[in-house]
Amino acid sequence: MPAPLPTSLREFAPGLVIQGFEPPLRLRDFKLIAFDMDSTLINIECIDEIADAAGRKAEVAAITEAAMRGEITDFKDSLRRRVALLKGVPAGALEAVYTERLRLNPGAEALLAACREAGLTTLLVSGGFTFFADRVRARLQIDQARSNLLEVVDGHLTGRVLAQDWGDICDGEEKRRTVLATCVAIGCSPAQAIAVGDGANDLPMMGAVGLSVAFQAKPKVRAQAMVAINGGGLDRLLEVVTAR
Repeated sequence: MPAPLPTSLREFAPGLVIQGFEPPLRLRDFKLIAFDMDSTLINIECIDEIADAAGRKAEVAAITEAAMRGEITDFKDSLRRRVALLKGVPAGALEAVYTERLRLNPGAEALLAACREAGLTTLLVSGGFTFFADRVRARLQIDQARSNLLEVVDGHLTGRVLAQDWGDICDGEEKRRTVLATCVAIGCSPAQAIAVGDGANDLPMMGAVGLSVAFQAKPKVRAQAMVAINGGGLDRLLEVVTAR
């Protein structure tokens, strides 16, 4: 038999756990929804798949997993360590990862369509890379995206992340800051925002908004989220936050 849920958690439906509110909520009462990308909107951790081209996938994936579980608390350091291991990878490997391995997670298109229909601003905030985030943003018609920029010289990755006008690395705190800044820009309160993620670096933004959603997430994230989607697609959020 499965272990009993903590008393603060309630199984709303098979594979769907809630806490801290009574459904249904109305999607139109929210103004912003922010998504993590890797393993949330898409099916892979892009950095792990790039590392495969260098024969270092196992090494990089182990660091990624520890960071997402919250066992490594300095995300910036963990990302720099992983990116350093990508030095010398041909830039063409990024295109191969995108075309051959990256897929949208089930329900992503349906949930984004419902959010657009309800008038929400949509935001992608990723500890991953602009090469993928910009394409996913366009594919899902997301309004804004923030992610990390890999340095490429002479057609190869240098093993470094480039600074951008907002900073160098989009970690958990930068995700939180971006979500709150977007709330100010569109004139809504953080209570009118939703944040969706799967890893420990998503917890800062999830803790700052009115509704936090864990999608197929690490245990630490599932335990703290107001909605945990443990089975099915992203559009299962619409079972507790109705589009109409």
